Formats: sequence, C-alpha cells, structure tokens
Amino acid sequence: MDRLLPRAAGPASAPGDTWRVSRAAPRWLHLTLPGASVALLFACLAFTPSLLPRSGPFQGLVSGISATMGYGLGVLGAWLWRELAHRPARTPRPLAWRAFFVIGVIALVAALLLGWHWQRRIRELMEMPASGQAGYLLAPVVAAAVFLLLLTVGRGLRAVYRRLDAWLSRHVGPRAARTMSAAAVVVLTALVASGVLWDGLMGLADRSLALRDTTTAEGIVPPRTALRSGGPGSLVDWDTLGREGRNFVGTGPSVAELSAFHGAPAMEPIRVYAGYDSAPDAEARAELAVKDLERAGGFQRKHLLVVTTTGSGWVVPAAVDAFEYVTGGDSAIVATQYSHLWSWLSVLVDQARAREAGRALFDTVYERWSRLPEGQRPKLLVFGESLGSYGGETAFSGERDLANRTDGVLFVGPPNFNTLYREFTDHREAGSPEVEPVFRRGRIVRFSRRPGVDIPPASEPWGASRTLYLLHPSDPITWWSPQLLLRRPDWLREPRGDDVLDAMVWLPFVTFWQVTADLPLGMAVPSGYGHMYTGEHVDGWVALLRPEGWSPEQSARLRAHLEQAP
Repeated sequence: MDRLLPRAAGPASAPGDTWRVSRAAPRWLHLTLPGASVALLFACLAFTPSLLPRSGPFQGLVSGISATMGYGLGVLGAWLWRELAHRPARTPRPLAWRAFFVIGVIALVAALLLGWHWQRRIRELMEMPASGQAGYLLAPVVAAAVFLLLLTVGRGLRAVYRRLDAWLSRHVGPRAARTMSAAAVVVLTALVASGVLWDGLMGLADRSLALRDTTTAEGIVPPRTALRSGGPGSLVDWDTLGREGRNFVGTGPSVAELSAFHGAPAMEPIRVYAGYDSAPDAEARAELAVKDLERAGGFQRKHLLVVTTTGSGWVVPAAVDAFEYVTGGDSAIVATQYSHLWSWLSVLVDQARAREAGRALFDTVYERWSRLPEGQRPKLLVFGESLGSYGGETAFSGERDLANRTDGVLFVGPPNFNTLYREFTDHREAGSPEVEPVFRRGRIVRFSRRPGVDIPPASEPWGASRTLYLLHPSDPITWWSPQLLLRRPDWLREPRGDDVLDAMVWLPFVTFWQVTADLPLGMAVPSGYGHMYTGEHVDGWVALLRPEGWSPEQSARLRAHLEQAP
C-alpha cells in the first residue's frame, strides 16, 4: 500500500484536503477521513434489499451515487462541527487511514456478499432466474467509477467557491466572504440543476420522444373500420394520433377472436383516441375525442370506458383487451394523450398535465352521457394505471362522487401521491394493512393485491357501483414518497407483502434513495410483481362488471392468453 502522507498545514490549506495517497497523486484524489467514512457507510447500505432485483452494473450505479451523497454529508458534518467548536481541521494519523482501509475492505466484501444473497432471494420471490455472479462483481467497479466522476464534479464546484471567496475577501470581511461565496455556489448549483440541467434533460427527453411519436410500430396500419379513430369518417387524423394512439386503435381483439372466446357472436369494439397533436390543449383534445366517440356510436354501446393514459399516451393493452373480452365487444373506449414522457418519468414531472387531462376527458364524456335518457345510457366506467390513475382520480371528490357518477372504476398501481388513494389509505380501518387497506367496510372502494381471490372484506356487501384499486407490495410507483426520507412508512412497519423481503428495513434517507432507484425497474419483472399487472386486469373487470354466466375457467383462460400476448 502506498504510504499515507498528511498535507502540510497552513493558512492556504483547505479544511477538506487533509491527506493524500502519495506525493505524485493527483489533487482530485485527496479525501477527508470523515467524508470517506460516511461514503463507505452509504455505499454499503446501498446493497441492502429494496423492492426489486437489480443487475450488477445498476447496483454499482446506485452504490456510487450513494457513496457520493455520503461523502458530501460527511464533509459537511465535519465542517459544521469544526465551526461550532471553533477549531481548525486536524490531519488524521496514518494509522487512522490504515484502519479505515482494513475496515473498508471487510465492509465492502461483506456488503457485496450480502447484497448478492438478498438479490437472489428477491429473484426467487418473483420467480425470476438467478443472475450471474460475474455480472454482480461489476458492482464495485461501476460504483468506484461513478463516485470518482461525481467527486470530480463536486471538486469543480469547490474550486468555484474558493475563487469567489478569494475575490470577495478583497472587498468584505472573511466571514462575510465565505458566507456569500457558499450561498452563491448553492444557488448557482440549484439553478443549473433545476433550470438548466433538469429542464434541459426533460426538454431533450420530451423532444426525443416527440420525434418517436411521429413513428408507427411495425405492422400497425390505419383502421379500415369507421369504429376507430383514424379510420374512415373519423374526426381525428391518423397522423396526429401519435405512436401510442396508433398502437391503441390499430390493435386489439378482432370480432372473430371475441366470438371464438365466448362461443357466440360478438360485436366489434369501438376505440377512440385523440393524440397530443390532434388538438392544441387538453380540453380541446377531450372535446374532439368525445365528438369522434359520438360519431362512432360509442354512446349506444352497453359499456363505455374512459381511460386516462400514462405519460407517453400509452393505453395498457392488457387492460383494454381484457375489458373488450369480458364485455364481449359491446363496448367503447375513449382516451387522450397529454405528454410524450415515459410512465416512470412522467410520475415525477407530468402530474399537472395528467390531472388536467383526466378531469377534462371525464367531464366532457359525463356531460354528453348525462344528457341521454336514463334507460339509454351505457354503463360508464373509468380506468387509469400508474399516473393515469392519478389523472383519473382528479375528476372526483370522494367515494360517494365515484359511486354517483360511475358504474365502476379500476385504478391500477396508483402513485403514492394520489389524492383519493391517500385519503382512503390514511383513513383505513384499524388492523387493515397499508398494502391491502379496508376503507369503510369496503362499501364502495376496495383494494386488492391478488384480485383473483376474494377481495377484502369478502364478508361485507359491495355496492352496485364499485371502485377497485390493484396494487403490489413490491411496486415502487405506489410506495415512493418524499416522506420516506425521515419517516418510517406503515408498509415497512406492518408485516411485509408476500413479494417483499422481511430483511428490507427503513433507514433515514437510504430507503428513500433505494425506492427511488427502483422506479425505472418497475416493469422489468414478471407479471404479478413490481409495476406489472398483466392478467390481473381480467379479475378486476370481472369483479366490477359481474358478467352473467362468467366462470373462473374463463378468467384463467383469458389471463393466460393476455400474458402470452406480445
């Protein structure tokens, strides 16, 4: 090991630079013992189990970012302690660094082995094949690279602080100069991160995905039927539907497939969609979609489903296909697009647009629906998955409003910040867990982890108009919340769900970051786990619609068909 040499003390020495590995080591390798100690702790904690399994490189990315955050907190904590104690930085003895290296190697090896063990157990819970050990060994390599990269960026910001401090010291007192310099760097960093870097990245993502919106998936062609947007006589132009809109109207079960499934003649379903470019704003898109729905005869069908899409305009194929199979094709579905971003990303940045789109579409449909004679109205249903459930909720004020204005509502994988979801969950009956709460004896609103079995409380009556939430204990979309930073949630206080390790515990800051890192992995797991609900929509629709003569065998057959679909 290279000999550890303290830096010479003196007025020009920075409080943070207290050691170096060798005389020839580059300046950016200088670390502080408090910072390195907390970085080591955070890097090891990043290997603790979270909700979803990770690959070795992804685990390395998470650990590297965690170590950087830990290093920053360690340096900041040491600086605050010195300021409060009114004493200068002390140079650690070489023995302290040798002890740190020994402890660090042991801790990292233990964390790597435990992390591998926990990852293997999570994969077993989710019936996933085990990942190779060789791939997981990449984790510390990637973590070190990420840590050094982010450390270099941080050192660049510190250089800006020093130069600004030196310049201000010539005009004001040293304490004022330090305070003003620190404030300037913090504000500048925040402005760059939020106003330039973040907005720039979001703008780039939006433009890139908007360009993708102009493409059409292979095999998707304009409909030949007038019962779909973009088809003959449609008020919505095919080219304005966007990629996901064209996928929606260009796919789905055919009349022949529906008839074969039921063993009886079926109807051709109606699908209506307005894309982001179909009209200038959410209200105009809703108006256009409802006019096209009326043109296609959607209000004459037995079932009318209002869908709030995910950010990219995606209408979950398994959900709408299941709806059409359960209703025998005597249905109409209407949806609009409000963004181009991926679902997990739109959860963070597109909440306002989802809220506006969900309210505009349902209110426009409801206004037209309510003018029909009571005996001639279709059953009005609402569906939303992920951020779509958030947008779908915003049209309603509470459980009574849901019951009074709909015949059924299916919300799947709701984000933690959903207003009604939080109201129902926070006011659940004592003794019911957060992963499957019971709200007011389940008279209108119910929750299920596995809708194929009895939905609790099974012994209580469930009204004619039903609202059902589907959620998985391992779904990070549902459990991600800023409150994880400092408060232990009930779902980690109560018995875990059957797809979450008992070894997962709440740690301040760490759990928030771990669940945040799980967000982009939500759909990289098999159905029934994470944010994958394919097949479970069948049981949800059956529970809400209660189709006459429907059997459990039909549900099992339809689930298997949807899970095998591309």
